[in-house]
Amino acid sequence: MDLKSKIILIAGPTASGKSNFAIKLAKKINGEIINADSMQIYKELQILTARLKKKDQKNIKHYLYGFQSINKKFSTGAWLKLAVKKIKEIQKKNKTPILVGGTGLYFKSLINGLVKMPNIPLKIRNQIRLIQKKIGQDFFYKKLLKLDPLIENRINPNDVQRTIRAYEIKKYTKISMTDWFKNTKIIFSKDSFIKIYIDFPRTELIQRINKRTQKMLDQGAINEVRRFSKLKIKKDNSANKIIGIKEILKLLQGESSLSEVKDQISIKTRQYAKRQSTWARGQMTDWQKIEPQNLKLVLKKF
Repeated sequence: MDLKSKIILIAGPTASGKSNFAIKLAKKINGEIINADSMQIYKELQILTARLKKKDQKNIKHYLYGFQSINKKFSTGAWLKLAVKKIKEIQKKNKTPILVGGTGLYFKSLINGLVKMPNIPLKIRNQIRLIQKKIGQDFFYKKLLKLDPLIENRINPNDVQRTIRAYEIKKYTKISMTDWFKNTKIIFSKDSFIKIYIDFPRTELIQRINKRTQKMLDQGAINEVRRFSKLKIKKDNSANKIIGIKEILKLLQGESSLSEVKDQISIKTRQYAKRQSTWARGQMTDWQKIEPQNLKLVLKKF
């Protein structure tokens, strides 16, 4: 396979073995790996985010892992800028960039470009949210179509977040969200990408999640959360959403037992994996869906 100018993307639900597969592939094709997981960027949280330790990176260069302070804001746009820079640096060395992770928005921004949306004043955003809450989603969607007819068939009528976003953009800028999308700059051509999605059967994935949860606890996840709790983290910080933090904090406060925490983390992780799979079905329709038993065959093709 001719890999010159190709960019390999490896996605899949949490605990599907993406990182190990990426390392095996990188060894075979002289590749280097770039993180595409929004939680593995944080330097303060390694265990709960399942970030590989340096010793486990198998002499393959890894980028954008554990580099960001948890106290600083970090956006998809910021990741995209760094990822594009690293891709070009790797390609200049005549090596193949391999991006691996579970954050669908990161991959989407890389493939389709990132839409530069306007900043809407908080007062307007709050007003629109109150309207949606007051009249309900069905009526709100009809109201949106009257305001912005171009949105019809572009957004799922039940998608509360996106319908609100479309409404506030049109209301504030007088320009349809569809027109903002048209101005998106695509950085790499569509045929630059080889897109692989590791599609684990649900029952097997649940077993892997349960084992990984136990491993995290054995490796020191409780102490990691204890250190995290001493940092001055704002409530709206996305790091607070990392699975395991709230659950272990309850343990440290004497509100839960260790077995309860383990079950809670496993359940939330399974729910997260399900959301990732749902995203993949809707947003990654043109990706190669590979079952784990076929990954060796995929490696042979490279």
